[in-house]
Amino acid sequence: MQEFSDFLRHKYAYIAIATFKPGKFPEAQKLFEQAVATYNQGFEGAYLFQKPNTDEGIAFIIWEKIEDMEENQSAIYQKIMEKMKHLFVSPPETDFYEVSTEIRN
Repeated sequence: MQEFSDFLRHKYAYIAIATFKPGKFPEAQKLFEQAVATYNQGFEGAYLFQKPNTDEGIAFIIWEKIEDMEENQSAIYQKIMEKMKHLFVSPPETDFYEVSTEIRN
């Protein structure tokens, strides 16, 4: 049974906003999916958004705790991220946000 305090805990969202080199979004998407497949402890879900008709994207990854993301950066994950580096026009803007509201169907 869940404790009441469990409902008071907030998840965290890691947000990365990036522009990819022309035509490189599909390759970045494939690598994003491979990287996310390596996550386990504390991982709650991930989304990758693409602005229509552009190579601009936003990655949105939900974690139970910020530390969970750091703990999920395995050697395999690091290799995938290394492959992705050359696809960016410039380094992505990244930050963590506390999930203050979650609404589901």
